[in-house]
Amino acid sequence: MSADRRLASVVRLLEAYAPVDATESEHHARMLALAGSDGDPFSRSHTEPGHFTASAFVLDPSGTQVLLIEHAKLHRWLQPGGHFEPDDVDLFAAARREVAEETGLRDLHSELGAQLLDVDVHDIPALKGEPPHAHFDLRVLFRAGCRSLAPATDAMDARWVSLGEVSAEASDDSVMRAVRKICGDAPAT
Repeated sequence: MSADRRLASVVRLLEAYAPVDATESEHHARMLALAGSDGDPFSRSHTEPGHFTASAFVLDPSGTQVLLIEHAKLHRWLQPGGHFEPDDVDLFAAARREVAEETGLRDLHSELGAQLLDVDVHDIPALKGEPPHAHFDLRVLFRAGCRSLAPATDAMDARWVSLGEVSAEASDDSVMRAVRKICGDAPAT
Protein backbone atom coordinates (compact mmCIF):
# COMPACT_ATOMS: atom_id res chain seq x y z
CA MET A 1 0.00 0.00 0.00
CA SER A 2 1.35 3.40 -0.91
CA ALA A 3 1.84 6.06 1.76
CA ASP A 4 -1.14 7.97 0.33
CA ARG A 5 -3.40 4.92 0.54
CA ARG A 6 -2.24 4.18 4.10
CA LEU A 7 -2.98 7.78 5.08
CA ALA A 8 -6.41 7.64 3.41
CA SER A 9 -7.13 4.43 5.35
CA VAL A 10 -6.19 6.07 8.66
CA VAL A 11 -8.28 9.15 7.86
CA ARG A 12 -11.30 6.88 7.18
CA LEU A 13 -10.76 5.12 10.51
CA LEU A 14 -10.49 8.45 12.33
CA GLU A 15 -13.57 9.90 10.61
CA ALA A 16 -15.60 6.84 11.66
CA TYR A 17 -14.34 6.99 15.24
CA ALA A 18 -16.30 8.48 18.17
CA PRO A 19 -14.15 9.60 21.13
CA VAL A 20 -15.56 8.83 24.58
CA ASP A 21 -14.47 11.90 26.55
CA ALA A 22 -12.99 15.40 26.24
CA THR A 23 -9.40 14.16 26.49
CA GLU A 24 -9.85 11.64 23.73
CA SER A 25 -11.76 14.22 21.63
CA GLU A 26 -8.71 16.49 21.82
CA HIS A 27 -6.43 13.61 20.77
CA HIS A 28 -8.78 12.79 17.90
CA ALA A 29 -8.77 16.39 16.63
CA ARG A 30 -4.97 16.52 16.82
CA MET A 31 -4.74 13.29 14.81
CA LEU A 32 -6.98 14.62 12.08
CA ALA A 33 -4.83 17.76 11.94
CA LEU A 34 -1.65 15.64 11.70
CA ALA A 35 -3.21 13.62 8.87
CA GLY A 36 -3.76 16.88 6.95
CA SER A 37 -0.28 18.28 7.56
CA ASP A 38 2.73 18.32 5.24
CA GLY A 39 5.24 15.52 5.23
CA ASP A 40 4.90 11.83 6.04
CA PRO A 41 3.04 11.52 9.36
CA PHE A 42 4.07 7.84 9.59
CA SER A 43 7.82 8.53 9.49
CA ARG A 44 9.69 8.55 12.78
CA SER A 45 11.67 11.51 11.37
CA HIS A 46 8.41 13.53 11.34
CA THR A 47 8.93 14.94 14.83
CA GLU A 48 7.14 18.28 14.59
CA PRO A 49 4.74 17.77 16.24
CA GLY A 50 5.19 13.98 15.96
CA HIS A 51 4.05 10.92 14.03
CA PHE A 52 1.46 8.17 14.02
CA THR A 53 2.19 4.97 15.92
CA ALA A 54 0.29 1.68 16.03
CA SER A 55 -0.50 -0.32 19.13
CA ALA A 56 -2.76 -3.14 20.20
CA PHE A 57 -4.61 -4.16 23.27
CA VAL A 58 -4.52 -7.95 23.13
CA LEU A 59 -6.96 -10.16 25.02
CA ASP A 60 -6.03 -13.70 25.97
CA PRO A 61 -8.07 -16.52 24.36
CA SER A 62 -10.64 -16.41 27.21
CA GLY A 63 -11.07 -12.62 26.92
CA THR A 64 -10.45 -12.13 30.65
CA GLN A 65 -6.86 -10.91 30.56
CA VAL A 66 -5.00 -8.25 28.60
CA LEU A 67 -1.37 -8.32 27.50
CA LEU A 68 0.96 -5.67 28.97
CA ILE A 69 4.65 -5.17 28.34
CA GLU A 70 7.21 -3.52 30.57
CA HIS A 71 8.57 -0.97 28.11
CA ALA A 72 12.37 -0.91 28.11
CA LYS A 73 12.76 2.80 27.28
CA LEU A 74 9.76 4.24 29.12
CA HIS A 75 9.95 1.92 32.17
CA ARG A 76 6.17 1.56 32.40
CA TRP A 77 3.67 -1.23 31.82
CA LEU A 78 1.85 -0.50 28.55
CA GLN A 79 0.18 -2.21 25.61
CA PRO A 80 2.52 -3.43 22.84
CA GLY A 81 3.04 -1.00 19.98
CA GLY A 82 5.38 1.33 18.20
CA HIS A 83 6.40 2.96 14.96
CA PHE A 84 5.05 2.26 11.51
CA GLU A 85 7.54 0.71 9.12
CA PRO A 86 7.55 1.45 5.36
CA ASP A 87 6.39 -2.12 4.57
CA ASP A 88 3.34 -1.96 6.89
CA VAL A 89 0.38 -1.93 4.52
CA ASP A 90 -2.00 -0.52 7.11
CA LEU A 91 -2.57 0.14 10.80
CA PHE A 92 -3.56 -3.45 11.53
CA ALA A 93 -0.43 -4.86 9.89
CA ALA A 94 1.73 -2.42 11.86
CA ALA A 95 0.01 -3.32 15.14
CA ARG A 96 0.33 -7.08 14.43
CA ARG A 97 4.03 -6.70 13.62
CA GLU A 98 4.65 -4.69 16.81
CA VAL A 99 2.88 -7.30 18.96
CA ALA A 100 4.90 -10.09 17.32
CA GLU A 101 8.20 -8.23 17.72
CA GLU A 102 7.60 -7.34 21.36
CA THR A 103 5.88 -10.48 22.65
CA GLY A 104 6.29 -13.29 20.11
CA LEU A 105 2.49 -13.55 19.63
CA ARG A 106 1.51 -14.03 16.00
CA ASP A 107 -1.91 -15.70 16.21
CA LEU A 108 -4.05 -12.55 16.52
CA HIS A 109 -7.66 -11.97 15.53
CA SER A 110 -9.29 -8.54 15.30
CA GLU A 111 -12.02 -8.09 17.90
CA LEU A 112 -13.59 -4.97 16.33
CA GLY A 113 -13.14 -5.63 12.63
CA ALA A 114 -11.59 -2.65 10.86
CA GLN A 115 -12.27 -0.16 13.67
CA LEU A 116 -10.24 1.70 16.24
CA LEU A 117 -10.48 0.88 19.94
CA ASP A 118 -8.87 4.10 21.17
CA VAL A 119 -6.73 7.08 20.17
CA ASP A 120 -4.10 8.78 22.28
CA VAL A 121 -1.44 11.45 21.87
CA HIS A 122 1.41 11.31 24.35
CA ASP A 123 4.77 13.00 24.67
CA ILE A 124 8.01 11.10 24.17
CA PRO A 125 11.17 12.48 25.76
CA ALA A 126 14.37 12.98 23.79
CA LEU A 127 15.98 9.55 23.33
CA LYS A 128 19.02 8.38 21.34
CA GLY A 129 19.43 11.61 19.41
CA GLU A 130 15.73 12.03 18.62
CA PRO A 131 14.18 15.29 19.80
CA PRO A 132 11.19 15.22 22.12
CA HIS A 133 8.03 14.69 20.09
CA ALA A 134 4.53 13.24 20.30
CA HIS A 135 3.26 9.80 19.40
CA PHE A 136 -0.19 9.88 17.81
CA ASP A 137 -1.16 6.37 18.86
CA LEU A 138 -3.84 4.54 16.88
CA ARG A 139 -5.02 1.59 18.98
CA VAL A 140 -6.76 -1.61 17.93
CA LEU A 141 -8.10 -4.63 19.80
CA PHE A 142 -6.99 -8.20 19.09
CA ARG A 143 -7.64 -11.56 20.71
CA ALA A 144 -4.72 -13.98 20.88
CA GLY A 145 -5.08 -17.59 19.81
CA CYS A 146 -2.64 -18.71 22.52
CA ARG A 147 -1.01 -17.43 25.72
CA SER A 148 2.68 -18.17 24.92
CA LEU A 149 4.88 -15.09 25.29
CA ALA A 150 8.52 -14.39 24.39
CA PRO A 151 9.34 -10.77 25.33
CA ALA A 152 11.79 -9.09 22.94
CA THR A 153 12.81 -5.77 21.35
CA ASP A 154 11.32 -2.93 23.45
CA ALA A 155 9.76 -5.25 26.04
CA MET A 156 11.76 -6.07 29.17
CA ASP A 157 8.89 -8.31 30.26
CA ALA A 158 5.41 -9.27 29.07
CA ARG A 159 2.51 -10.69 31.03
CA TRP A 160 -1.18 -11.38 30.96
CA VAL A 161 -3.07 -9.26 33.50
CA SER A 162 -6.67 -9.75 34.58
CA LEU A 163 -8.80 -6.91 33.21
CA GLY A 164 -9.92 -6.11 36.76
CA GLU A 165 -6.32 -5.82 37.97
CA VAL A 166 -4.78 -3.68 35.22
CA SER A 167 -4.71 -0.55 37.39
CA ALA A 168 -2.28 -2.29 39.76
CA GLU A 169 0.20 -2.78 36.88
CA ALA A 170 -0.45 0.19 34.60
CA SER A 171 -1.34 3.52 36.13
CA ASP A 172 -1.35 5.22 32.74
CA ASP A 173 -4.71 6.97 32.23
CA SER A 174 -4.82 6.15 28.53
CA VAL A 175 -4.31 2.43 29.23
CA MET A 176 -7.09 2.54 31.79
CA ARG A 177 -9.43 4.36 29.34
CA ALA A 178 -8.91 1.58 26.78
CA VAL A 179 -9.43 -1.14 29.40
CA ARG A 180 -12.69 0.51 30.50
CA LYS A 181 -13.83 0.38 26.88
CA ILE A 182 -12.91 -3.30 26.62
CA CYS A 183 -14.92 -3.96 29.83
CA GLY A 184 -17.86 -1.93 28.53
CA ASP A 185 -17.41 0.80 31.15
CA ALA A 186 -16.56 3.73 28.86
CA PRO A 187 -18.45 6.96 29.62
CA ALA A 188 -21.05 8.07 27.12
CA THR A 189 -20.10 11.00 24.90
